[in-house]
Amino acid sequence: MTPFMRQDFTRPRLVLVTTPLAATEAGVAALRAALGAGDVASVILDPAGRSEAEFQPFAEEMVAACRDHEVAVVVADETRVAGRAKADGMHLSSGDIEELRDTVKRLAPRSIVGASGFETRHEALEAGEALPDYLFFGQLGADTAPGAREEDMALAEWWAEIVEVPCILLGGADLETLPEAVRTGAEFVALASAVFADADPASVAAKVLRANEIIDDVSKAIAS
Repeated sequence: MTPFMRQDFTRPRLVLVTTPLAATEAGVAALRAALGAGDVASVILDPAGRSEAEFQPFAEEMVAACRDHEVAVVVADETRVAGRAKADGMHLSSGDIEELRDTVKRLAPRSIVGASGFETRHEALEAGEALPDYLFFGQLGADTAPGAREEDMALAEWWAEIVEVPCILLGGADLETLPEAVRTGAEFVALASAVFADADPASVAAKVLRANEIIDDVSKAIAS
């Protein structure tokens, strides 16, 4: 991946994705530890295969945690859960352009609307024409390799250079690969397994702190 050297490079911010977290008090405690440990722009709550009945109380507690830390929170795919939990918006993971257009029309601008599942430049541009708040490159739950997928990094680097709609790039499972994601120029880098694979609050807090240190170091190096 070629380092992103555009003159208007800005430090990306961290987005947390809850996919690995258990729908328990321990999961909520892990998120609270993460939010208190360093800069976090937003949180994406992933149902991760749970039923609506199981996901609803978990989402409500997670939204409350985000509110306490003044962090924006969106719910992936579960519209009714998002509404009842009073989340800030929706994340659509289907890659369905028509669903995205309809959701933007219904919810924007009072709610955040973002989307993922777009695998080509053509699909991404078509999605961008719907004017979501962001596009997400990567698949929720697919961050099993140490680093971000090469295809996702390529899309993020291309997108960040030519399109005004911000993008989020899903990083890998190993924090030490985070510099590659930062260098793409994506406005946001999302982490899930890299932060939450070990849900011990002390471990989670340390990883958020380390992630921000890496982002700072790489950003300063690019800007210098």
